[in-house]
Amino acid sequence: QVQLVESGGGLVQAGGSLRLSCAASGRTFTRDAMGWFRQAPGKEREFVATVGRRDFLTFYLESVKGRFTISRNSAKNEVYLQMNSLKPEDTAVYYCAVGNFSRADTQYAYWGQGIQVTVSS
Repeated sequence: QVQLVESGGGLVQAGGSLRLSCAASGRTFTRDAMGWFRQAPGKEREFVATVGRRDFLTFYLESVKGRFTISRNSAKNEVYLQMNSLKPEDTAVYYCAVGNFSRADTQYAYWGQGIQVTVSS
């Protein structure tokens, strides 16, 4: 049974940093992309970042470029999202996902349960 579990969320002041982690289990994901999405209250879920099977292949939402960094440890089946210079508009539930290297959430077959990130002004 595939399971993705996020950790590292919480409350932080604007300008601060958080590091999200996602541990995947149930099978190996070395051939899959691993990504992060988020959903703010009253808004649709949006793509944040993804990393391909080779971790030099990354793609970001324009508004997080230069502030967020996605990385993975394929040996551990883990993906991370380092978030710096956080802004109140980054407040959302963040989800990790595993699937194809894409911005489209329909390309991801497996999802975590989500973790809250709240950035206060």
